[in-house]
Amino acid sequence: MERLQRIIAHAGLASRRQAEQWILEGRVMVNGRRVLELGTRADAACDTIRVDGRALRPVASRVYLAFHKPVGVITTMRDTEGRPSVADYLRAGRHPSGVVPAGRLDYGTSGLLLLTNDGDLAYRLTHPRYGVRKTYEVKLSGMPSEAQLERLRRGVGLEDGVTAPAGVKVLRRLKQKVWLEVELREGRYREIRRMVEALGHTVERLVRSRFGPIALGHLARGEIRPLTEAEVTRLRREVALDGRV
Repeated sequence: MERLQRIIAHAGLASRRQAEQWILEGRVMVNGRRVLELGTRADAACDTIRVDGRALRPVASRVYLAFHKPVGVITTMRDTEGRPSVADYLRAGRHPSGVVPAGRLDYGTSGLLLLTNDGDLAYRLTHPRYGVRKTYEVKLSGMPSEAQLERLRRGVGLEDGVTAPAGVKVLRRLKQKVWLEVELREGRYREIRRMVEALGHTVERLVRSRFGPIALGHLARGEIRPLTEAEVTRLRREVALDGRV
């Protein structure tokens, strides 16, 4: 017997957090009974579990993908405004259903996005408790002073509190602009953009180059590739799961 939200996440329908929200919204039924309590347990092999009336099917095999998300693509499985979404790329590549993004990149940010139907892994990759590092290359308007860079490293006061210390180094200086490498271990909404704006500068380009042990490398914009077995092992160990796929 497992918690219901964990079963849903294992099936690749959503992250565990999203599954918890579905339960609270009354969208999940077990053996014909609507479930509203997060502590509810079920047996995926014996119980009939439905989400929005559709029977949950166990995932036959795990899928782990790296996607170079372009600017202007929504990190959701559907968009009511008809904008390009991650789901469009998954369908075009004929990847299995149930694969979802582990975390998000905002509309104006490009770079590495991990996708999987491994609910446990997706949950841990995005949970603050595990502090998985994400590395970004950031092009700023203007030339921040060393004191401003030190503020980024120590933490910047935002409306939702002071940010955690960040790794910051200068990659290259242009005439009136600079490229930085910024490493974070938390995932607040538009965090880097807001940190930079608090210093009086603007982000012109933002690219995620690494997620934990996985690098974007030479993956072209819009391309999806499967992770290697060694990459999956490193990724799972990063969040204290055993190394087995």
